[in-house]
Amino acid sequence: MTELHKFLFEGLPVRGMLVRLTDAWQELLARREPGAEHPPALRDLLGEMTAAAVLMQANIKFNGAVVLQVFGDGPVKLTVAEVQPDLSFRATAKRVGEVPDGAGLEALLNVHGQGRCAITLDPKDKFPGQQPYQGVVPLHGDQREPLQKISEVLEHYMLQSEQLDTKFVLAANGEIAAGLLIQRLPVEGEGNLEGRRNEDDIGLSDAYNRISILASTLTSEELLTLDANTILRRLFWEEDVRRFEPQHPRFACTCSRDRVSNMLRGLGREEADEILAEAGQVEVGCEFCGKHYRFDPVDVGQMFTPGNERQEGSGTLQ
Repeated sequence: MTELHKFLFEGLPVRGMLVRLTDAWQELLARREPGAEHPPALRDLLGEMTAAAVLMQANIKFNGAVVLQVFGDGPVKLTVAEVQPDLSFRATAKRVGEVPDGAGLEALLNVHGQGRCAITLDPKDKFPGQQPYQGVVPLHGDQREPLQKISEVLEHYMLQSEQLDTKFVLAANGEIAAGLLIQRLPVEGEGNLEGRRNEDDIGLSDAYNRISILASTLTSEELLTLDANTILRRLFWEEDVRRFEPQHPRFACTCSRDRVSNMLRGLGREEADEILAEAGQVEVGCEFCGKHYRFDPVDVGQMFTPGNERQEGSGTLQ
């Protein structure tokens, strides 16, 4: 079952989350058209990104979409994972070359050192003129060494952009995408620091470091094969862990006929007519869910009739 588990370490400024995407991840993969399946190395990277994006959305409780993107300069041009406030998610990737077996992040998206990771917070209810917030980091560390895992990229981003010590453990295959997040909380405030305010920062930092090291011992095989109860018990059996009711992420796509229509209006009447003349209809497929939208000459004519210019959605398949 697809589940997300949140937990706190009593008396310590540390929180955690564990997500296991099973049937929902399999549904996402099943939406790929026959012959268009992602190679295993790309599939697994996309699964790790999806698990990470779900963890990030659940972590910040943002009323809008959290979009994790990696722009590449290798055989993969783009990978995207998007999660809505209700933890519904979708993901896709664009490949422009052959993906080597067992390829890692560098071989997939950072061959020439130009890869970038972007995290976008797109508010659901925007104020007039409000733009989404986006942070972008390169796929290398402070010493310009290439980062080999998306977990390392996200840890670097969280430390540089948000000043938050964060540990990610991620893994995926064709059956499951899973992730563990451990994060140090600010010392200020109340909550699970009640009664511990006289401890110095060194002791609190040591607590995070200890728990982060324990999390690092979790192997990919364990993350993919063990249930949440077993994982948390094995890792933190000496800690006082307070757990909350699990949540249930799901696969869902936000594409619609209206949004595709807006995209086609953005192309212009002339280009739409050229497609009609060549193919007899305009057909657009959603890269996230595989759904196809078809528009015949009457549909296109109505689309560009004054008064019918509806502006729902963003005008794209995002």
